[in-house]
Amino acid sequence: MGGVRGFLFDLDGTLIDSMPHHHDAWVAWHARRGLSLDADAFFAATAGRANDEILAAMFPAATPAERVVMADEKERLYREIAAQHLKLIEGAQAFVERARAQGLRLAVCTASTPENMALAFARFPIRDWVETVVSPADGLRGKPHPDIFLEAARRLGLAPAQCLVFEDAPLGIEAARRAGMGAVALTTTLNAAAFAGYSNLLASAPDFRALDPLSLTKEDHHA
Repeated sequence: MGGVRGFLFDLDGTLIDSMPHHHDAWVAWHARRGLSLDADAFFAATAGRANDEILAAMFPAATPAERVVMADEKERLYREIAAQHLKLIEGAQAFVERARAQGLRLAVCTASTPENMALAFARFPIRDWVETVVSPADGLRGKPHPDIFLEAARRLGLAPAQCLVFEDAPLGIEAARRAGMGAVALTTTLNAAAFAGYSNLLASAPDFRALDPLSLTKEDHHA
């Protein structure tokens, strides 16, 4: 594809092994409200979405302020769990360090909240690995809209086709496709079958130990 010069990483489920903690937080959140939960269906439908989008679909009559309160409670539950148990996805740090050594431009592109990002960045040197972090907190639409990835490319001074996205959610792969970017799926949250049919998908892997930055920059794709 003319040579990839930038890697754009999702955060939750891609660089950090946070999705089990988000799972547990949502389960506890539903239980507190006495709400039934089909966990598999819920997480398949919401992986990669911003909280406000999830809650707007669940509670269409709720006001924006009410959704903020609900989202804040869920994220507090998450941070209580993650503060004790959060880990990096296997191979993430070594992969990023190899990519940096090869001169690739790096960014984090995430639907995570500023508070959750702060927790992850306090535990791990992720912010030092990348040049920029882009999220809906910047006033951008969340995935599957391409806004976050396109803004990251703009900040890095790269064309979309020069960027490769790493994601654990189909919504993220779709956002990359709409941005004109190739993508790699991490099957940390969903299995490989969940990513079938995306024309921009270069590879899928259980974690970063199976991936090589140099070979990925030489792949061809059609977004």
